[in-house]
Amino acid sequence: MNLLLRQHALRRMFERKITLEDIHRVLLHGHVIEEYPDDTPYPSALWSGRDAKDRPLHVVVAENTGEEQWIVITVYQPDSALWQPGWATRRNKP
Repeated sequence: MNLLLRQHALRRMFERKITLEDIHRVLLHGHVIEEYPDDTPYPSALWSGRDAKDRPLHVVVAENTGEEQWIVITVYQPDSALWQPGWATRRNKP
């Protein structure tokens, strides 16, 4: 699969000091924690993993199977106020 970065993802990477290597690491060694099959134009998923410095990261990726592309939508470090320990389960909204 080819990896394509959307402008939004590139901006967030720069703002959050997240590298392409970090994204590759999450996609190679992390796991899908949420799936969004009804997203358009392609189904997407939220991946959870860690960078080389053991920082938790989330990456949202859409999969264009026809073009054999993974499209990175956004990337961020999960917030402990929104995610339970382990970063795979959202906290209940108050």
